[in-house]
Amino acid sequence: MSNPLKGHSIESARRLLAARLRSAGLDEAELDARILLGAVFDLDLTGLITQAARPLSETEAMQLAAYAQRRIDGEPIARILGTREFWGLPLRLSEATLVPRPDTETVVERALELFREQRLSRPPRIADIGTGSGAILLALLHEIPDAFGVGTDLSLTALCTARSNAAALGLADRAAFVACSYAAALAGPFDLIVSNPPYIPSAEIPKLDIEVRAHDPHLALDGGNDGYDAYRALIPQASERLLPGGALIVEAGQGQARTIETLMTAAALSIDRLPKADLAGVPRAVSARKMPP
Repeated sequence: MSNPLKGHSIESARRLLAARLRSAGLDEAELDARILLGAVFDLDLTGLITQAARPLSETEAMQLAAYAQRRIDGEPIARILGTREFWGLPLRLSEATLVPRPDTETVVERALELFREQRLSRPPRIADIGTGSGAILLALLHEIPDAFGVGTDLSLTALCTARSNAAALGLADRAAFVACSYAAALAGPFDLIVSNPPYIPSAEIPKLDIEVRAHDPHLALDGGNDGYDAYRALIPQASERLLPGGALIVEAGQGQARTIETLMTAAALSIDRLPKADLAGVPRAVSARKMPP
C-alpha cells in the first residue's frame, strides 16, 4: 500500500495528518499532528516552521504514518512517544506505568503545603506508595533539595522505569525503589507519604476512554468492587510508618474524598483541612496528619 505522506513537505504533511486525525474524531488533531511531526524530525515548533519546506524521506513518511495509525487506534500521544512531562519534568513511560496526568500534580501541591508547615530541621524522608513512573516522588525530590525518598511498586518494570527517571533527572542519589505491596516492606518512619493508588471500581474500567482502558496498566487502575481496596490497605500501613506530625496525601477519584477521610480517621489520622481540588474543581488530594501522642 502506498504511503499518502510520501513526497510531502513538513508543512503539507502536517496539514494532511491533521485532517486525517480530525476525520477520525480526535479533538486535538492539530496539536497531535504537530507533536508527532516534531517527534519524527526531532524538531520543536520553531523548527517545524523554519523547516516547513523540507521533504519527508521515505523512512520518515513511514514512521509518521505508523504514529498516525496508532493515534487513530486510540493510543495516547504519550504512549506513542514513550515520554510525558509532569511538574515540568520529562518522564519516561513503560507499559507498567500510568501516563501521569495534570490532576495528580494536585497531590504534589498539597504535599508541599504540608511539608512547609512542618518546618523540619533535618532532611525529610518521603515515601511514594505505588510510584509507577516515579512522577510524584521525583517532583517532590526536585522541589525539596535535601529530601530522601523511597518509591514502592508491585511491578518490577515500573520500578525500573522510575529508577531510570530518577537517574535521568539527577535524583538517583536521593531515591530508592522497593518492590512490595503498598508499604509492606518499608520500616519508616517518614515525614510525608504520598500515593496515587488504583481507585477505579472494577466494573467501571470497561467504560473508560479507550486511551485509558486499553493502554494504562489495569494493576494501576483497578480499585476493586467499590474502588477503595487500595485505600483500605495503604492508609493503615501509612499511619504506622508516619512520624508524629507527618502527613499522608492520596489522590482520590470523583466523589471518593469523604470515604477516604473516614478511612484515614479510622487509622488514627487527623483531618485538618478540606481536600485540595484540581483545576476542574474535583476534590483530588486528600490529606491527614498523624498527631503527636
